[in-house]
Amino acid sequence: MGSGLLQPTHVVVLLVIALLVLGPKRLPEVGKSIGEGLKGFKASMEADDDEPQARRLRVEASAAQDEPPARRTED
Repeated sequence: MGSGLLQPTHVVVLLVIALLVLGPKRLPEVGKSIGEGLKGFKASMEADDDEPQARRLRVEASAAQDEPPARRTED
């Protein structure tokens, strides 16, 4: 058989188990979260080569967390 870690049958089995554990409603949310996490990880790895970009990403992330919620004003 194949010597790879993730053969097609392994991927199918993992997806079926994930569907059973998470359910059909949460599975897309979890997939999206994993994708965003991998995207952020990749960006941080690429940012190590470009220090000013890494600093900008950290500043943007901390600013987004520190922003107070917008207040609504009624006329």
